[in-house]
Amino acid sequence: MTIDAVPPALVLVLGAFFIPLAGKALRPLVILLLPLVVLVLVWRLPEGSHALLRLFDYELVFLRVDALSRLFAIIFALMAFAGGLFALRQESDFELAAAYVCAASAIGITLAGDLITLFIFWETLALSATVVVLSMGGERVRRAAMRYLVVHLFGGSLLMAGIFIHVSATGSTAFLAMRPDTLGTALILAAVLVNAAAVPLSAWLPDAYPEASYTGTVFLSAFTTKTAVYVLLRGFPGTEILVVFGVLMMFYGIIYALLENDMRRILAYSIVNQVGFMVIGVGIGSEMALNGAAAHAFTHIIYKALLLMSAGSVLHMTGKRKCTDLGGLFQSMPLTTLCAIVGALSISSFPLTSGFISKSMISQAAADETLLIPWFLLTAASAGVFLHAGIKFPWFVFFQKDSGMRPADPPWNMRLAMLLFAALCIGLGIWPEYLYALLPFPVDYTPYTVPHVVNMLQLLLFSGLAFFLLLPMMKRTLTITLDVDWFYRRLGRGLVGWLGLRIGRIDRWVRDFGLWLLGRLLAQAAGFHGAQGHFARSASSSRAAAVVVMALGVMLVIYYF
Repeated sequence: MTIDAVPPALVLVLGAFFIPLAGKALRPLVILLLPLVVLVLVWRLPEGSHALLRLFDYELVFLRVDALSRLFAIIFALMAFAGGLFALRQESDFELAAAYVCAASAIGITLAGDLITLFIFWETLALSATVVVLSMGGERVRRAAMRYLVVHLFGGSLLMAGIFIHVSATGSTAFLAMRPDTLGTALILAAVLVNAAAVPLSAWLPDAYPEASYTGTVFLSAFTTKTAVYVLLRGFPGTEILVVFGVLMMFYGIIYALLENDMRRILAYSIVNQVGFMVIGVGIGSEMALNGAAAHAFTHIIYKALLLMSAGSVLHMTGKRKCTDLGGLFQSMPLTTLCAIVGALSISSFPLTSGFISKSMISQAAADETLLIPWFLLTAASAGVFLHAGIKFPWFVFFQKDSGMRPADPPWNMRLAMLLFAALCIGLGIWPEYLYALLPFPVDYTPYTVPHVVNMLQLLLFSGLAFFLLLPMMKRTLTITLDVDWFYRRLGRGLVGWLGLRIGRIDRWVRDFGLWLLGRLLAQAAGFHGAQGHFARSASSSRAAAVVVMALGVMLVIYYF
C-alpha cells in the first residue's frame, strides 16, 4: 500500500457510521464538522497525490487528483455540509448516515483512478441512496426504493460486465478516456447513462426522489446523476451520440415537468432536463464545452438543492406537496419564497445568477463548433426551463390563489442552509472567475457581454409573457402522468406472461413425460413384466429399496422445480 494523502471518502464514510452513535450533544458537531473536515482535505490535496492498494494482480487507485476530480469533490463535500445543516433536526440518524455515505461514495468516484475502485464506490452509492429513500417508510416508498435499487443494480451489472470485458481485452484497469467502439466500453457507457437518467430509463428519478423525506430528496438530487456526468467527462469526452441523448433528456424533462402537479416531481423532472445540458456539453467535447458541462454540474447542485430545500420546507411546514393544494404562502413564508425565487432565477440562467455563467458556456461551445441544430435546441430548452422551474414552481406554490394556509418559515437551520446556497447562487453569478479558476481547462470566456445579456433577457421575457398569457387556460387539476417507462413495463409484463404460459406448458409436458419414463424404468429395474402381469424374477430387497429411494429423489427434484 502507498499513500501520499488521506482519502477524503474514507474519512466521510467512517464519520457517517459515527452519527447514530453520537449523543445529543455531539450529534450536531459531527453532522456539521465532518463534511467541513472533508472539504478541507479535498481542498488541500495536491495534484498528483495518490493512494494505492494492491489487490491480486491489480492496483486500486483511491486517489487521483487533478482539476476535474477536485472540482467535483469540492461541490460534493459542500453539498454534504449544506444538506447536513438543512437536516440538522431530522430525527432519522440512519438517513443522515446513509446520506453521508452517498456523499462519500460520490467523492470516492471522483477521485478513483481505476475502474475497479470506480465500481466499488458506484455500487456503494446505489445501496446508500436506496437506504435514504427507504428511511421515509411506507409501502409506496418501499416500492419506489426497490425500483430505484433494481434499476441501479441493472446499471451496476452493465458496468461490471463492461469493466470485465474491457480489462480482459486491454489488460489495464486505468480509468482514462475511452471510445465506445468495443463491447466493453459500450457497456460502460450504457451503465453511466442509466445513472444519468438518460431516456428511456429516466422514470426512476422522478419516481424515487420525491418519495424520500423532505431532507433526503435534497441529498439525492446532488450525487447519482452528477457522478454520472463526472464519469462521462472523464471517460467519454467528445462521444457524439451523447448529444442526441442530451437533447432527448432536455425536452423529456421540460414536457413532463410542465404536465406534473407534484412540486417535488416537477423539480425531479427538471434534474433530468438540466443533466441533459451537461450531457450535450460532454458530447460536443471541446474544451469550452467540457468546462461548461463541469461548471454547470457545479452550479446545478447548488441551485437544485436550493429549490428542493424550499420545496422541502413547504412540505415540512404544511404536509402538502401538490400544487393544487398550495398557493399564497409568500404571506407567511417570505424567506422561503425569496430563496425559491433565487433558485428559480438561477436555474433559468437569469443574469447575475450562477446558472447564467455556466449554462451559457455550453451554448457558446455549440456556436463555436458551428453546431446550429444543437445550439437552437439549447436555446429553446432554456426557454422551457424558465416555464416549468423558473415560473411554474414558485408561482403555483407561493403565489396565485390563496390556499388559506399560513405556515411560518421553517426552523433556523433550514433557513440558514437556504440562505447559504442562495448567497452562492448570486455570488457565483456576480464573480464567475472564482468558479472558472477551478475548471479543468483554461477559461477564455466572458459571460457578461451586451448581446448575451440582452438575448437572454429577451428569451426569458417572452417566455414569461407566454406563460402569463396562457395562464387563464391552465387549470390546476390532479394528474396522473404516464411516463415513457409505461410502455416497456407494460410490454414486459405481457411478454413475461406469454413466456410463462409457454414455459408452463413445456414444464408440464416434461414433468408428465419424466414421471411416465421413471415409472417404466422403475418397473423394469424392480423385475416387473407389465405385459405378463406377474413377477418374471425375484429382485433383491436391497436393490428394490435403492430404486425406490432414487425414484423418490428424482420425483422430489422434479416437483421442486
